[in-house]
Amino acid sequence: MPIIIVICSNTLYHVCSKSTPRDANMFMSLIVTYLVATASSIAFYLFSVQNRGLVLDIKSLNWTSILLGIGVFGIELGFIKMYRTGWDISAASLLTNAAISILLIFIGLIFYREHLSSNQMIGIALCLAGLFFFNR
Repeated sequence: MPIIIVICSNTLYHVCSKSTPRDANMFMSLIVTYLVATASSIAFYLFSVQNRGLVLDIKSLNWTSILLGIGVFGIELGFIKMYRTGWDISAASLLTNAAISILLIFIGLIFYREHLSSNQMIGIALCLAGLFFFNR
């Protein structure tokens, strides 16, 4: 179920980012986006079975929530700018996600002690070959 949420939400995200009017102020667009996200988060929080109370839940947070907010802002601003400068929706997502995946492989290996099997390494090589042909 979580993978379906990610796929559907990411698809909606890219279609909306690509469709944001060129003459719209991108920062106002992001403000409205974050207001909707905030309202949705509050609603889900209030009705969540994991809700242990506002004070306890705030105390359980750390620096990751702040950096996640900065990361989300950068992603959204970056994609809006990419699409406004003419990137195709098919190429922008594929190329950025491929680059991110490569970075996350190294981060996983170094910081989280993850391991790669030989099959996974072959899969990575095939993906890189696909990117090569996609960009030709």
